Amino acid sequence: MNKLKLAYFFRKIRLPWINRNYKDSTFKLFFNDKKALLELYNAINKTAYKDPDDLIINTLDNAIFLGMINDLSFIIDTTLNIYEHQSTKCPNMPLRTLFYASKLLAQIVDEKKLYSSKIKKIPEPHFIVFYNGLEELPETSIYKLSDMYDNVSEEHDLELIVHIVNINLGMNLSLMESCEKLRGYSIYVSKVREFSTKMNNAEAVAHAIDYCIKHNILHDFFQKERKAITMVSLYEYDQAGHMELIREEALEQGIEQGIIQGINTINELNDYLIRENRIDDLRRSTTDSEFQAKLLSELKNKRH
Repeated sequence: MNKLKLAYFFRKIRLPWINRNYKDSTFKLFFNDKKALLELYNAINKTAYKDPDDLIINTLDNAIFLGMINDLSFIIDTTLNIYEHQSTKCPNMPLRTLFYASKLLAQIVDEKKLYSSKIKKIPEPHFIVFYNGLEELPETSIYKLSDMYDNVSEEHDLELIVHIVNINLGMNLSLMESCEKLRGYSIYVSKVREFSTKMNNAEAVAHAIDYCIKHNILHDFFQKERKAITMVSLYEYDQAGHMELIREEALEQGIEQGIIQGINTINELNDYLIRENRIDDLRRSTTDSEFQAKLLSELKNKRH
C-alpha cells in the first residue's frame, strides 16, 4: 500500500468512544512535529530516513482513546508505529494497545473490502512505550498480552508485544546520543524532579527550563515553547498529585470502612451469642481468635 493510498484511508470520521477532553503530554509536545518524530523513529530503528514527509501521522483527528493521552501513531515504510509515554509501570499496556491498534486499523482499512476473496494487506504494527517513572526498570523490557491470560496454552492464538524503553537520565545512552530531542526531554524531566525537592512545582518547571536554555539543551525549542511546556508540565504534575491524593483518600476510606464493617460483624456475633444464651462462648471469643473465627463462620452459615 503506497503513501497516497494510506493517506486516503486515514479518513476523518467521528467515533462515539473518543474522549476529546484531554491535555497534551509534555512528551507529545516534544515530538509533535514530523522532523522530531522521524529523528526518534531513526534512533529506535537504526535507520536513516531523511524526508519527514515520509511520515503519515495519525492521531485520530487529534482525539484520544481509553485515556491514552500520550500516544504518537504514524505510518512509515508500510509499518504502523504506536509510541506512548508512561511515567508509571503498566503491565496492562498490551490489552490497552490492542484496543487502540484495532481502532487505528479501522481507520486505515475499508471494512467492505474485508469480505473480498483477495487478502487485504495492512501495515505491520509496532508498539513502544517510553518509560520514565520513578520505579526502577531495566533499559529495555517487554509486556506480552499472553502474560495477562488466566490460563495460557503453549500455542496461544493471539499475542501482542509492547516494547518498554527506559528513557530516564543515564539509561539507553546510545539511543539518547542518536536523538537530541529525547535526550533533552530526559534531562528536562530529571531537572524538574531535582528542583521539585527544593521548591514548588511552578518554580521547579521554570528552573528546569532555564537550566536547559543556559546549558544549550534544545535552546531554541525551550525558548519558543516555554509557555506551552510550562502549562502542560504543571498540568501533568497537578494531575499526578491529584491522582495520588485520590488513592490515599480511597485507602483511608477503605480502611475506615473495613474497621466499621469489622465492628458491626463482631457486634452481630455478640448479639447472636447472647440471644442463644452462650455466655461462655462469648467470653472465650474475646481472648481466643481461632475460636472467634469459628463462631463467625457459624454465624455466616446461619445467615444462609
